[in-house]
Amino acid sequence: MREAELHTAHENDEYLSEERCHILEFLNTENDPEVSVARARVEPGVTTRLHRVAGTAERYLITSGAGEVDIEGLGIKSVSSGDVVCIPPGATQRIRNTGDDDLMFLCICTPRFEWSNYQDLGD
Repeated sequence: MREAELHTAHENDEYLSEERCHILEFLNTENDPEVSVARARVEPGVTTRLHRVAGTAERYLITSGAGEVDIEGLGIKSVSSGDVVCIPPGATQRIRNTGDDDLMFLCICTPRFEWSNYQDLGD
């Protein structure tokens, strides 16, 4: 971070990613390459595509809903509000919404997430 900044996310900036989850970026800039913060929203019954993120560690802070993560080295685990899932760089991963409401979580990445590091592994 080079200087003090304020970032504001707007709901209408949320987009549906190729991974099958809705993303709202709170912070992801070249000015602060050490970290990015985004909200992910997975609709009921949806499983994200199997993928990995090269060179980037991720933490999922579950804020609402219920689901299952499938993380290389961890296996399949149930998650709900208040859980934090730590995903090492390059680990295969996906998350499934097992509830009736949207599964919402913050995704905190170090260094910041870049789509060029995302590797889709299919279904």
